[in-house]
Amino acid sequence: MSDHIRLIRSTLLSDVAQYAYASTACAEARLVFPAGACPLDAGGRIVGAGDYAVQAARCVENLQLALDAAGARLEDVAYTRVLVASTRRHDLVTAWDVVRAAFADHDVPSTLMGVTVLGYDDQLVEVEAVAAVID
Repeated sequence: MSDHIRLIRSTLLSDVAQYAYASTACAEARLVFPAGACPLDAGGRIVGAGDYAVQAARCVENLQLALDAAGARLEDVAYTRVLVASTRRHDLVTAWDVVRAAFADHDVPSTLMGVTVLGYDDQLVEVEAVAAVID
């Protein structure tokens, strides 16, 4: 767990959500805004065409690489948004389960959204995040 990200829960909100309802970063933290993590390999090709879980896993891997380049890690993330190109709740949950598992006990506030289309041919998942680090 990060000592500069505080996850906030409220007894006035449902406890059914698999994430905190808010988070804060300490004043000394530097914010990190990585681009949306896409399921691309190092050559720029989509990984896991047609497979929500494989694409979600690759998105998390790419997010970790981007965070690392900025001096951050998953435990420094204060918010995520998971975009899934589908109108089927099952597909959204499939992607969410992979992303959620990657964050383990660091259950940051998150938004899970079904969208009509994403930027690359055959892209089904994208993961956005905001992180905060102490230099």
